[in-house]
Amino acid sequence: MKILIIDDSSTMRRIIKNTLQRIGYSDFVEAADGSEGLAALEGVELIITDWNMPNMDGLTMVKTIRRHPSYKTLPIIMLTTEAGREDIIEAIKHGVNNYIVKPFTPEVLKQKIDQTLQQKQE
Repeated sequence: MKILIIDDSSTMRRIIKNTLQRIGYSDFVEAADGSEGLAALEGVELIITDWNMPNMDGLTMVKTIRRHPSYKTLPIIMLTTEAGREDIIEAIKHGVNNYIVKPFTPEVLKQKIDQTLQQKQE
């Protein structure tokens, strides 16, 4: 499964990649912001994105992706420091399938990926 990891922090992208490898995933594409993420969508089966990034933030990117017919059902997990209830509701309203607040554990990431992929199959 090809996973797109979008975060402006190269350290956070490395942490996410290492965590994904520990839970069994190995095919990654990286982007430093929403604009780069949009350019890297080809063949991607899951997106893990931050919210707060320069150039194009994660929520704007999600809204853009959801307007494209080919990507309406592409699973998206928001992995961010934004922990407010209103933020979570807004993200889900605009098409985020699941939400993780940083810091996170490998168990939480695995659980959210499994939930998200199961929802897609239903």
